[in-house]
Amino acid sequence: MAVDAAASVDIRGALVRLRRSTGLPVAFGGLVEAGHRRMRISELNGTATESLRRLAVTAGNGLGGKAVALARPCAVTDYPASRQITHEYDAAVAMEGLCSVVAVPVVVRRRVRGVLYGALRTAQPLGDRTLTAAVDAARDVEQALVVRDEVRGLLAAARPQPVPSDRGAAWEQVREAHAALRALAPRIGDPALRAELLAACGLLADGTTPDAVRLAPRELDVLACVAAGATNAATAERLGLRAETVKGYLRSAMRKLGTHTRGEAVVAARRARLLP
Repeated sequence: MAVDAAASVDIRGALVRLRRSTGLPVAFGGLVEAGHRRMRISELNGTATESLRRLAVTAGNGLGGKAVALARPCAVTDYPASRQITHEYDAAVAMEGLCSVVAVPVVVRRRVRGVLYGALRTAQPLGDRTLTAAVDAARDVEQALVVRDEVRGLLAAARPQPVPSDRGAAWEQVREAHAALRALAPRIGDPALRAELLAACGLLADGTTPDAVRLAPRELDVLACVAAGATNAATAERLGLRAETVKGYLRSAMRKLGTHTRGEAVVAARRARLLP
């Protein structure tokens, strides 16, 4: 299976935050393989050996497999001696010298997408603060995956069909996708992903005219929503702005485009290849 590199980066960042917020010496995790009830540990932080790297954990087996099967956090105080879990992975755990371990599933739309672990090398309760921090780290990954899924879905919807049955309707779908993508971009915390998404918006608009009017990003966001048929109130809700702010951006865009109405502004922006 191809590794989801972006999701692996999300896992890696969550492990760093988990260790920083809890003081745990070891954290590790990985993604569930698509089409399988199996998670592969790919990211290690604070480990002394490579014994856990690339370890395939089957749903139901071990602590992480139990978290995958139940879709809820699981923890043990003494991993080697615990009767709450199966022990297929004891050798790898023993090589790393782990005792107290928590495993938290990353769940998106009721499907487990990965697992984050935090661990101590001594047998002692991890405590509510540590468990809460582990859950919070998993929630961060979940939110990142939700945004990535939305981006991929919108980009897929925006791809032109090979033989559109109705060119006008197809272009309206492209414009709606363009507006939705621009509205989604400010919610993305990952700068690289946000830049990639805005670049894709640029491909849809094909803003290559040398003398094209330069609009601010938010002015383009507002115009994209207007072009998709949204009212000022709907545009404000979609972009997380106040209605008066939307009006201000629209007035500014109209002034730059030399137009007097919303419709004229959309037409002028399309002529300038700022909108699809």
